[in-house]
Amino acid sequence: MHDSQSGIVQQVQDKHGLENLHLVHRLDDGTSGCLILATNPTAAAQFEMLFRTHQVQKYYLALGDKKPKKKQGTIVGDMKNRRQGQHILLKSRNNPAITQFFSYGFEGAPRAFIVCPLSGKTHQIRVALKSLGSPILGDTLYAGNQSDRLYLHAWGINFTWQGSPISVFSEPHHGKEFQRPYFVTWLGKQPDPATLPWPAVPGHKTSS
Repeated sequence: MHDSQSGIVQQVQDKHGLENLHLVHRLDDGTSGCLILATNPTAAAQFEMLFRTHQVQKYYLALGDKKPKKKQGTIVGDMKNRRQGQHILLKSRNNPAITQFFSYGFEGAPRAFIVCPLSGKTHQIRVALKSLGSPILGDTLYAGNQSDRLYLHAWGINFTWQGSPISVFSEPHHGKEFQRPYFVTWLGKQPDPATLPWPAVPGHKTSS
């Protein structure tokens, strides 16, 4: 667990008077947004099963200051650990990362992406957007331009827990570009991302 995420677990425990919370998934360093914490080992094991069987759907927001090769689509390919913590996308599809996205352009401002990862590979979204020619703003590891933060945010998460559908969303609150009027206005007009026309991928489903 990254030190920053270990710190988040401790902060939540302190704030709510809890002990021994279990972080059941990870965010890259610099990524903000939704995290699931389980209150006991049994719940943590159940969440592990939900993630493994693709019953948890996550939606991300990202900003990039270069025009992508295409405005929407699905990026599929195996990933390989390269060097210095970098990963690269391969053409093979033996155990592929699958990333779906829509992009939205603005005059004189970074482009916004809504991203739906259908797998949970390390640096998956960052590598996918770089492969489009539009690395994430602030992601210098993947050729993104320097900025005040990594502009990747875990926006929302959907799953069913003990028969009840759960949908949680959190808007980004840190980063100068996330606070600019163009982005705040655009985000406020977005529908539930589960209702977007995501293309079907064999063996996967988008939770609702």
